[in-house]
Amino acid sequence: MFRVTVRDHIMIAHSLQGEVFGPAQRLHGATYVVDATFAGPELDADGILLDIGRATEVVRGVLGRLHYRNLDDEDVLAGQNSSTEVLARWVADSLADRATGGDLGPGGRNLTGIEVTLHESHVARASYERTL
Repeated sequence: MFRVTVRDHIMIAHSLQGEVFGPAQRLHGATYVVDATFAGPELDADGILLDIGRATEVVRGVLGRLHYRNLDDEDVLAGQNSSTEVLARWVADSLADRATGGDLGPGGRNLTGIEVTLHESHVARASYERTL
C-alpha cells in the first residue's frame, strides 16, 4: 500500500459540552496541525499515487471551511461536540467527498483510504481513518 501525506493547519475557537472536558467547556482557541494521508495500492504511469500539489490545495480548501471560525456556530458540526476526534472525522469525510468528486485528479480514482490526524499539541493527537 502506498501512502502520501500532506500537512496544513487550522485555527479555531470552540467550547465543549460535558464535565469530562473541565475548563475546555469554556470558549477557547486551538491550533491544529493537520496531516492528511491518502492511501492506494497502485502508482500511476508517472510513478505517483497522486499529485501532492493538488492534494495540498484540496486539504487547504476543506480546512478553509472552518479556519478562523467559532465551531460552536458552524452548521456542519451542529448537535455534537467539536472534539478533536469529531473534527478528524469531518475532515476525512470532506476529503473523501472531494476525492470521489474528482478534485484530486486522476490519482484520486485509485485511492482506497484516507486518514486524517489532528495534532492538538506536541504530546496529543487524534486520528480518523476511512475507506473509499
